[in-house]
Amino acid sequence: MAGAFSLGFGLLLLFSFVGKVHSCLDPASAYKLTGAVCRLTYPAAVVLNEKTTEVIKAAFQHAKYPSIEGERSIPFAGKLEYRLHNLEIHNLSIGKSEFELRENEGIGIDIGNVSAVFKGTLKYSYESALFRMGQSIDFEIESMIDLVINSKLYCGKGKVAADTSDCYLTFHKLQLLLQDDREPGWLKKLFTNVITFTMKLVVKGQICKEINKVANILADFIQDTAEQFLSDGDIFVDIGVTSAPVITSNYVESYHKGLVTYNGSTSIINASRFNPDQLTEDRSLYFWIGDDLMDPLMTAAYNDGRFICNISGEELIGLFLTELSAPRPELVSKWLSSEEPMLKAWSASVPRLWTTDQGTSVKAVAAVELLSGKQDSPALYFETEVEVCVRAYYADKKLILKGQAVVKLILFMPDQLNLFLSFKMENSLTIFLQEAVEKIGIPKVISYLEPELTALMDRQGLHLFDLINPEVIPRDGYVLIQMDFGFPQHLLVEFLKKTLD
Repeated sequence: MAGAFSLGFGLLLLFSFVGKVHSCLDPASAYKLTGAVCRLTYPAAVVLNEKTTEVIKAAFQHAKYPSIEGERSIPFAGKLEYRLHNLEIHNLSIGKSEFELRENEGIGIDIGNVSAVFKGTLKYSYESALFRMGQSIDFEIESMIDLVINSKLYCGKGKVAADTSDCYLTFHKLQLLLQDDREPGWLKKLFTNVITFTMKLVVKGQICKEINKVANILADFIQDTAEQFLSDGDIFVDIGVTSAPVITSNYVESYHKGLVTYNGSTSIINASRFNPDQLTEDRSLYFWIGDDLMDPLMTAAYNDGRFICNISGEELIGLFLTELSAPRPELVSKWLSSEEPMLKAWSASVPRLWTTDQGTSVKAVAAVELLSGKQDSPALYFETEVEVCVRAYYADKKLILKGQAVVKLILFMPDQLNLFLSFKMENSLTIFLQEAVEKIGIPKVISYLEPELTALMDRQGLHLFDLINPEVIPRDGYVLIQMDFGFPQHLLVEFLKKTLD
């Protein structure tokens, strides 16, 4: 079960490097406080870099270009006053995008051959000793730009954030054309040169400002989405970071709290088993999910009354058609043939979760009532201690759970033992129920969980990603998820449209 939650939860941590924290520790100190880890290797960064052009395009197109006003005295010629307004960008294209992971520094991004046409209206006046003239005309500015961003990750003001202020543009071309006049006279050439210099400063400032804004909006969006994936109703999971991300030449790694809050009570992680050596660099993406996150989440779900199952009608009758080696006791047959039989099952104890190399195990006491529509009291009530070891797989956009159950103990209500059961009957009923729980009950619960958890992950958009050979690997105290992936372009485009429009 933990592997199932972990798979969807892990993907949503992708690039979630911005998060509120009480304090930012060095990574080594933060390990013991960490409930979840995301490692993005160089190949994954290559996939994401392919989408960088969409972010850059959005930054150019969404940037608010202010009106440009100025006055310039021209020696021996006169005075020029100008105002450019209604600036819009057209015909935007980007030639290439390259990046570099710089160890202990940040991420360098080079965007080359950005071609764009800025259009707007120019109002100008020129005054000299000989004459005065003024005009309002449309203009175009043809540009060819290279963009370099040296982003750094820092800790301040209660959060870790990306600083993209080290951003600069190189203009290989910036030509102002007045009403498509490609061979202007000497006067137009004169003030065109003046305006072009001012235009460079404005474009640089607005583009770099917008890139920083879009980057932080995207990071906040992913962080919020990841929290919402595991948070529901009164259950909340804090995946804020415990440390600034670690950057090497081969990967970027972020460390997350994974603290579960339910009705004002918050879990504590102070002895996490995480160690960077538990992750490799062979796959594109790795997610480390500790039992310190998953066990409190299971407890919160129990306290919130999530583990209750009622089965009746044809579904119930069909369950007991399963062939078992133990003969069906008369008491059970009589109950099944009664009017409106119903089975009610729930967890009678707080489930305990832990992970080993064999899988993720959940242990709890399950309570079961066999009810009939015409009876006030149950035909039978019993409790059984169940331990299930589950392994999770994800294929064809669906979650698959494989579980092995151990049913350790069957306990009946004392009054039922006196009223209904002789010792011999109790023994045969115990054997039957133990086999029924193991071969009917546990598979039925798993059959409920698979589509429900798949639907939950689909609602968060997991099915829209191209997950390549995902593996959910259980280890002592944690689950490791590793995969390659393809990032669907339309998701990023839609996000940018909804966020920036």
